[in-house]
Amino acid sequence: MKILVLNGPNLNMLGMREEDIYGSETLDDIEAKLKKTANDNECEVYFYQSNAEHELIDAIHSAFENDTDSIIFNPAGYTHTSVALRDAILAVKIPFYEVHISDINSREDFRKKSYFSDIAEKVFSGHGTEGYVLALEEAIKNKKV
Repeated sequence: MKILVLNGPNLNMLGMREEDIYGSETLDDIEAKLKKTANDNECEVYFYQSNAEHELIDAIHSAFENDTDSIIFNPAGYTHTSVALRDAILAVKIPFYEVHISDINSREDFRKKSYFSDIAEKVFSGHGTEGYVLALEEAIKNKKV
């Protein structure tokens, strides 16, 4: 099983940005946790982060070309703005899990609208960085079914 963990803008700044909202773990810390879970489940996981919308779209297209089974996606700020990323996800037809470290529904009004939640297999919002692990476990479970 092959899973892409895709992270949108500013997530490269985890661990130093708004720790009261996003915590102190870095993206590298999250990747280390996910690699352990993946290894324990004989699963291949690969990671990509970009601040550029077109690069995220290219990563989604590449996931299709590489026969990726699932995508775990934290679109970050693009959650509320990107029809283009939504269209890329729909085009490749790869099951994906939406992740948000904070609870987007308890934040500012503009953050409450996600262009992805209605097409995601499942949404993990407000679980901190543990949401990534929960999404990975869900993807693995669903592949085994």
